[in-house]
This record gives sequence, C-alpha cells and structure tokens, in this order.
Amino acid sequence: MDNSLITTLKGLKGNPKACVYTEPLWGLSINLCLPYASVFMLAIGLYDAQVGLIATVLMLSQVVFAFLSGPIIDKMGRRKATAIFDFIAWCIPCLIWWQATGFWFFFVAALINGVLMIPHNAWDCLLFEDAEKSQITKINSLVIICGQLSVLFAPIAAILFSQLTLVPAIRILYLNAFVVMTLKIVVLYIFSRETGMGEIRLKESRGKSFFSLVTGYGGVIKIIGKSRGTLFALVITALVGIVAMVNTTFWPVIVSRKLLVPDYLLPMFPIFRSVIAIVFLFFVIPRLTTGELKVPILTALLSYSIGQTILILIPIDSSVKYPMIFLSLVFDGFGLGSLLALARSLVALNVDPEERARVQAILNMLVMAVTAPFGWIAGILSGLSRDFPFILNLCLLAIGFFITLIYYFSLSKKALN
Repeated sequence: MDNSLITTLKGLKGNPKACVYTEPLWGLSINLCLPYASVFMLAIGLYDAQVGLIATVLMLSQVVFAFLSGPIIDKMGRRKATAIFDFIAWCIPCLIWWQATGFWFFFVAALINGVLMIPHNAWDCLLFEDAEKSQITKINSLVIICGQLSVLFAPIAAILFSQLTLVPAIRILYLNAFVVMTLKIVVLYIFSRETGMGEIRLKESRGKSFFSLVTGYGGVIKIIGKSRGTLFALVITALVGIVAMVNTTFWPVIVSRKLLVPDYLLPMFPIFRSVIAIVFLFFVIPRLTTGELKVPILTALLSYSIGQTILILIPIDSSVKYPMIFLSLVFDGFGLGSLLALARSLVALNVDPEERARVQAILNMLVMAVTAPFGWIAGILSGLSRDFPFILNLCLLAIGFFITLIYYFSLSKKALN
C-alpha cells in the first residue's frame, strides 16, 4: 500500500493538500449541474444546434482568457487569481443559469464562464508547483476522484427531478452550486499560500506592464516547440478536451431524446459512471502508472471507444436497453476518468517548471482554439442524428490511439540509438 492513493492522500502537505481536500466541494456544486446542462437548455426551448453553439461560444471565450491567464497569474499570484476568477467564472454564471429562460441567458453565461481558464491555470500552478514530481499522477487521480464525489448527493437530484420536474429541479441545483462554490473559494484561499515559484514570478513581474508580459509569449512558444513531450501532451489534451466536451454536452441528449429514458432517471447514470471512475482510479490506474504512461493512455482510449460504440448500438425498444446503457458507462467511466487524469499528468510532467503559468496559458489557449468548433459541429450532427456526435468521438479517439503509438515508438527508437 506504499504507493496507493490513500497513502498519497494522507501524506499531502501545503498547497496540494489544500487543493485536494477542498476539491470535493467542486463535486457537490458544479458537478451536480453539468450532467444536465444540455437537457436543461432543450427543456427551455433551445435546439440541438443552439446547444452546440453555446458550447462553441464557451470554448472561444476560453481561448481569449487562456491567452491572458499567464501574465494575469504572474502579476496577481496563483492564490489570489484562483480566488477572484473562480468566483467570476463560476458563481456569477450560476446565478444567470438559475434564472435562464432563453438562448441569450446561456450565451452571456458562456462568455463569462470562459474566464474559468484563468483559475484553471492558477489552480494547477497552486496544486503542482510545490508538489513532488513523482506524486503528480497520483495527485491528479485524487483530484478526479474528489470531483466525482457528487455521486454521494446525486440521489437528491433524482428526488428533485421526480418531485419538481426537470427545469425547477435544475434551477435549485444551480443555486446550490453558487453557495457551495463560494464556500470552496473562501476555504481554499484561507488554507493555501502563494507557491515558491509564484513568489519568484511576482517579484520578476513587479514593475513590468501587462503588455510587456504578453509580448514575452514568443519565447514561451519556442519552449513548447522544442519539447516533443509537451507537443504530445498538447495533442492528447486537445483530443481529450474535444471528446469530453462532446460527451458531456450530448450524452444526456441521446439518452433522453433517442433512448427515451425518463428525466427522473437521468441522475442515476452519473452516479454509476462516477462510482466506476472512482474504483478504477483507486485500484487500477496506480498499478498502470508505475512507468511510462503509454499503456494507461492506450487502455483508456480503447475503453472509452468501446463505451461510445455500445452507446450507439443500444436499441430503443428492448429489454436490454438499460443493461447496455450501464455497460457503456463501465467503459465510459474508466476511459474518460482516466484520460482526464492522464492528460493533466502529461502536461504537468512535461511543462518547464520555471515557465509553468505562461506555458500552460499557451497550451490551454491552443487546446480551446482547436476544441471550439466541435461544439457547433457536434450540435449540427446531433440535429441530423443523435448518434453522429459519438461517431465523431470514435474517430477522434482512434486518432489519439495511433498518435500515442507513434510517439512512444519514436521514444523507444531514440533510446535504442
């Protein structure tokens, strides 16, 4: 048990401990709402293409704020930037979603929600900069597990759906998200401290204009271009981001609109997926990540592909419909949960520690720029057939599989030479 996640959890100190221990509040706030956002939009009267357009608007907004995040974090500090911009990016949109009645509410909320790339970058720096490099993959797994702990409260969503119907129930969940997320921000700020690298960057950026920090991105791009590991991490992170966005947005749509699953049953599926993800992250991923990440990445890509294939093949009117949905979630829970943790680990392991904020800013910007069109594309595809977004995912996962094989083959060939 020396290498177990439980041992890692008990041994956390400082900022990694503050970040991981407060992360369950994310699961009890935002993660309770996200699985139902698309069906909420459809229930209010939006079309599939509009749902996809909102996802694209969110991604484009993230491109802008991802670009700005590096200089902002270096000027403000990791701790302060996390607190201020987490509130702007999540708490304010929660209030808008709570009162939303049409397309433009979601449009404005998506523009504001794009600010999340600033605290996303700042929080990653807060989490990793003072952590031991050997513990990064395990810490990432703990973060994913903590985010999945909304599973414990998902039955409340099911009760709300059955008693109040979908729309008023989700409004309550958004209001809850505002309160709990605000609590998370305050608690994390109190128990965290500025990182060692953050202190250095604060001193280095003092007296420099924001514009001069932005123009310094040229050197950062050269750093990224020279690192094959960082470029590989960028490609895998982009593919995982696209697949996760498409799945998060349109999984509830295919289940409720094509497979005709009643709304009050929808919370049961995220519960099952979360349990599967937690089990695999606790007991499987630590055993797979003792060496290079090739095997766990390939395994997760294959597992997720199987889950998406099963979902597409589920018959609408059949006694096997629900067993097949749960079977798809077994592969889905392991695949997506593992890919999210592994993609973050790839970035954390390959980024230059002295330029983490600015390198991650550029990486996040590029990922969002590549991901952005796929929300709109998937929305159009879903309007044609509920299956098409998931066929798109299968193609992307296949690309990721072959790129991973090529990358690690080139590494082994280089080592032999």
